[in-house]
Amino acid sequence: MQPTPTTVTAADGTDLRLWEQPADGGGGNTAVLHVHGSITNSRALFAPPVEGDDSYSWLAATAREGRTALALDIRGYGDSDRPPELDDPPEANDPPVRAPTAARDIAAAVDAATDRFETVHLLGVSWGTMTCGYYLAHHADDAPVASLTQVAPVHRPPWSFEEVTTALGVDAGLDAYYDQTYEGVRERQGVAESGEDPLFEAVWRAQVESNQGVDDGTYIAQSGSLADTAMACEGEPVYDAAAVGVPALVLRGTDDAISVREDALGLYDELGTTADRKEYAELAGADHYAMHGARRGGLYAAVSDYHDRVERDLD
Repeated sequence: MQPTPTTVTAADGTDLRLWEQPADGGGGNTAVLHVHGSITNSRALFAPPVEGDDSYSWLAATAREGRTALALDIRGYGDSDRPPELDDPPEANDPPVRAPTAARDIAAAVDAATDRFETVHLLGVSWGTMTCGYYLAHHADDAPVASLTQVAPVHRPPWSFEEVTTALGVDAGLDAYYDQTYEGVRERQGVAESGEDPLFEAVWRAQVESNQGVDDGTYIAQSGSLADTAMACEGEPVYDAAAVGVPALVLRGTDDAISVREDALGLYDELGTTADRKEYAELAGADHYAMHGARRGGLYAAVSDYHDRVERDLD
């Protein structure tokens, strides 16, 4: 079962795609809002349409645990409205969507969720940890979410920004957006040239069939996340983790070369959440895309168990 597309509107009138997978049985007063990272969109990351196999769908797993799964496409990603800068040549503009703008989109999705559900958990992945962190840091006194989960976070990374742009094959000058090609992504992800990889093909379709798609072999990714990462590489995270006070889980895979242990632990230490309301965990053998790897079931279970603990404390 694939999630249902719905729409919420940001304060400035931008229409945002919010994907929804109802809790099994249709009941429940709890939802989890998932926020994607820098290159991909929500359907590709959280519910890739692999035919006959929903084990790669984190949204389906969340729904099976009795919580409604929501996933937001930040503007310019997936099926949300495109900033006008994405219709110009890339060199014509600076990156259009940085963490503060993305956080306003998250605010719209959280408001829509809290209108319907008694309890809402917020979950970010990779760049999504920056945007969710920024949202909560600026709603420190009135955050309506029950918890924050930061998966594969990047906060004060020990690697250089040049390493990032080299790995992606993009110009460090940061135009508004850059192309992602079928062959280039296959090579970067180490997908075999011969034979079809059902997961890769499903993720690719979810990208090129969205508003990010250029043609069957190309989609665009905006560079705001890279600009935020450049700041983080200079030791200037885009949000103040000390201002985040809600219960929080920081989670990374032991084989993640992007979200490294020293950075994830540093974020855990910086979070303003009191010590008895924050947790740190690592998933053995998982990399930056744990939700698409062999340990995905362990990832789903770790986060669901954490939400169970938070909800018990709320009772």
